[in-house]
Amino acid sequence: MKISLARRTVAEFTGTAFLVATVVGSGIMAERLSGGNVALALLANTIATGAALVALIFTFGGISGAHFNPVVTLMDAWERGLPWRESPYYVAAQIAGGIAGAIAAHAMFELPLISLSRHARAGRAQLFSEFVATFGLMSVIWGCSKLHSAATPFAVGAYITAAYWFTASTSFANPAVTIARALSDTFAGIRPADAPGFILAQFAGAIAATLLFRWLIPDLPAQAKEILLAHDPQPRN
Repeated sequence: MKISLARRTVAEFTGTAFLVATVVGSGIMAERLSGGNVALALLANTIATGAALVALIFTFGGISGAHFNPVVTLMDAWERGLPWRESPYYVAAQIAGGIAGAIAAHAMFELPLISLSRHARAGRAQLFSEFVATFGLMSVIWGCSKLHSAATPFAVGAYITAAYWFTASTSFANPAVTIARALSDTFAGIRPADAPGFILAQFAGAIAATLLFRWLIPDLPAQAKEILLAHDPQPRN
């Protein structure tokens, strides 16, 4: 079935909005209910995010590929799974959807719709954590989906759940999510001044993972649209 670019970009917008609403909203709820226990709040935030990610990939994967992430979109385009001319629409939809998701979460908890975060996430350890987190995410996508494509939603959700805990940055691994979280002065936020460094580290990690798997799987570019959950569901001649 041929799915129009308009429908796919709406799917990317909606999925990213729900993802960010989950990240921000569960962070707010967790902080309110944890009684000051940061570890408990992070655990609740983690479980909600991982579970929502699995559900959202299943929901939108057959429509847009369920990227919800500019680095995934651009790496997919680099490997010829998605036409370059379509990638700006995906990325714009993801960024807009992330901002909409943050606004929706704030509205649900009666907070200002936009509030610049004061949560400092700076330093070399944080940046390296984002490199590692995104490298791992792209590795899971490229590698696991090669032989077990049906399990990819679970693999991605499980990886992000784990990466919340083994990275110092709590694994943003997504520029659209990073931008949206900079607009949320809540548990999940990041200072706007720290966001550019995170985004650069995320792209560096994604590029490194893609180059690695281009070597590990030499036919990766030819199989990109199969590996990434049929990210481009339109048949090609």
